[in-house]
This record gives sequence, structure tokens and C-alpha cells, in this order.
Amino acid sequence: MPTEPDVLVIGGGATGTGTARDLAMRGLDVTLVERDGLSSGTSGRSHGLLHSGARYAESDPAGATECIEESAILRDIAGACLEETGGLFVSLAGDDADYFEEKREACESVGIPTETLSPAEARELVPELSDDVERVFRVPDGAVFPSRLVAANALDAEAHGATIHPDAPVESVTVEDEAITAVRVGGSVDDTIHPAYVVNAAGAWAGEVAAMAGLEVDMQPTRGVMVSLAYDDLGPVLNRCRAPDDGDIVVPHGEEAVVGTTSVPVNDPDDYEQARWEVETSIDECAAMLPPVADAPVVREWWGVRPLYAPDENERGGRGISRGFFRLDHATDGVENAVSVVGGKLTTYRMMAESTADLVCERLGVDAACRTAEEQLAGADDPQRLDAAVAAYDGQGPTDADVVDPGAGTAGAEPAGTAESDD
Repeated sequence: MPTEPDVLVIGGGATGTGTARDLAMRGLDVTLVERDGLSSGTSGRSHGLLHSGARYAESDPAGATECIEESAILRDIAGACLEETGGLFVSLAGDDADYFEEKREACESVGIPTETLSPAEARELVPELSDDVERVFRVPDGAVFPSRLVAANALDAEAHGATIHPDAPVESVTVEDEAITAVRVGGSVDDTIHPAYVVNAAGAWAGEVAAMAGLEVDMQPTRGVMVSLAYDDLGPVLNRCRAPDDGDIVVPHGEEAVVGTTSVPVNDPDDYEQARWEVETSIDECAAMLPPVADAPVVREWWGVRPLYAPDENERGGRGISRGFFRLDHATDGVENAVSVVGGKLTTYRMMAESTADLVCERLGVDAACRTAEEQLAGADDPQRLDAAVAAYDGQGPTDADVVDPGAGTAGAEPAGTAESDD
């Protein structure tokens, strides 16, 4: 294993593996470490929505624009990591008609295509849609399978020379003369790494990683529940067209439908309550849009923790306002060779990685352009190869457990770094 890489990336979710891929494609020697399996944090525990940006159109136009642009890129490069479903925003009797129009007009203003449908036309797409639906418009939402997406980025990073280590927790960080000089990594690595530059992409745990280097990254994680129900052939994503609230989204997953979610602040992303009211509220509220889910069998349920940046949350006032990302250059904090990237959305992970890689290259004097938007992810056209990589990276999350086949595989699908990681 290289012990003196150009860049050490800490965190094996979408942003971390996306950053490793980007930097490796620019010719840097990259090592990535993740304390558990890849996608074991926020990425692999989401509701699996590929955002069109409509959810944020009126409250965060810039973020909505990022979503529609990045979702288009992912449709070009991510193949079997996605499913093209489309999405509906539905307004029920009693919901604010003015909000519906504001949302639709905001989508159009930032370039998110919409199509207004009658309730009858919407029921042609979703026959069991509630009789209380009064207003509907269609947007280009989709579903994303995060375990595959993270594995595809890791495969591509390794194909360009990066080294990927799941089950490799960071144990300590040494700072000398205003720079990180050593990072002790346990688990499958059990070695000390001396990187030229460090990227903290640990998501909700970014504050803990930063603290090891004497840095402060103030996170305010929030938990949210997802419940997967047995429900065949939903078709499009369903979004309740109201101010963001508990239980306002249903995401199709083959023979299942994922309903959610909630938003409750937590102090510790590893230790938090998993309250039954969150499950019940998510099902009940989503049943207002799609009544059969009220009695549908529960297949599985899980909580995820959002990696929200506290100063932004405090300024904006909390839920539903924005899910922007922040690139924190720690040179301003007295550590010249470190950056933390926090916040954001799964849909915009590639853009977050590009921004982070741009800074790293600037600091290391590397003149190389980003190519991640133009080149297809490794294995994107081969679901079996992706699923084999998910298993090899210990990367199966609950979001897409119904889609990924851990027994699948093709010859040569095993990630190059797996054998070394298991030593």
C-alpha cells in the first residue's frame, strides 16, 4: 500500500469515492479509507431519490439548478446505478394552491421541465393515486441505487490508480508546522499514511475527523427514517407539493416503494433514538397520496443521518430550506494541506467532488481538468460487475438491498485493492 500518497481521502461515501475518482483521473496518487464498508454512512442510507431539483426550486434556486444539471450528467455516466422513473408533485384537497403554482413556476424559471397533468391523467400513471389529489405536475425525478453508485466510483478510481480501503478507520492525525504529516489508520490497513494533502469527506462524522487535526467543523446532523413497503409498479416518484414536512415522498424500487422521511436533530450520528412515531407518521402521511401504502407489508426500515453544516442550518432556519454543500479550506485555520467537504445531496456528489478536487489540484500545483462529467463510470453498463463490487467493498446499504444482487459477478470484477485491504 502506498504510504506517501499525494492525497488521502477520508470517507467512502459518494462524495469521498467521487473525489478519489476525480483526483485519480487527473493523475494524482490517491488513497481512500473508510472506517466501515463503502457507502455505510449517509450515502447508503438515503431514500434513493435522484433529484430533479424541484424540491428546492422556490427556496434554493441555485441548488435546484445544480440538481437538474447534475442529474442530467448522472443519466449519461451512471447507467445501471439509476432508474428512470420520472416524478410527480401532487397537491391534495386542502393543500395551498398558491404554493403549487409557486413551485411549478420556480421550476420553470431554473430550467426544470414541468408538465401539468389533470388528476385523471396522473391516475393513468399511478392508478391508485388518492381521490383527494387536485393538482399535479410532472418533473424528471428518478431513482438512484447508492450502493452501486459508490462502488462504480470506487472501481473507476482504482482503474485510474487509486487505492481503496474499506473497513479502515482513522485512529489519529498528526499536525506539525501547520500541516498534517501523518494519519494512523487501523483495521484493514493497520499502518501510518503520510499524505501531501488530506480530504475530509466523512459526512456527518466530518467534525470528529477534523477534531483529530485540531480543527473545528461544526456539524448539525439530522436523522430521517425510510420505510420500504411491498408495493408493485408504482411508476413515478411521488412528492407532496407542500412546504417540506414529515412523510412527503414515495420512491419506487421495483416491487417496493420507499416512503419517508423525517428530520430530527441528533447530537451523535452513531447513537440516536429511532422513534416509532417517525415510521408511523411517514406511512400515514404518504398514504394520503397513495392510500394502499397504509396497509402494505413493511419489508425493511432504516434511518439515515444527514451531514448538515451547522452554521448554514442556523442561518437558514432548518429543514427544507437548502441542502447546499460547503468546501472548507483549512489553510485559513492554520492547517495548510487539508479540506473538508460537507452538506450537499447525493444527486450533486460529482459536482462536490469536482469542486474539492479543483482546490486540491490548485494547492498541489497540478494543472489538470476534471473529466468526470464526460467519462462513464466503470461498470455502469454491467449490473453484475457493480453488484460484485458492492460485495467486495462491503458496500451494501439498505436503500437498494432489493435491487443489488450480492451473489452476482463477472470474471475480474473484484476491486484491485480488495485483497490488500483484507491482509
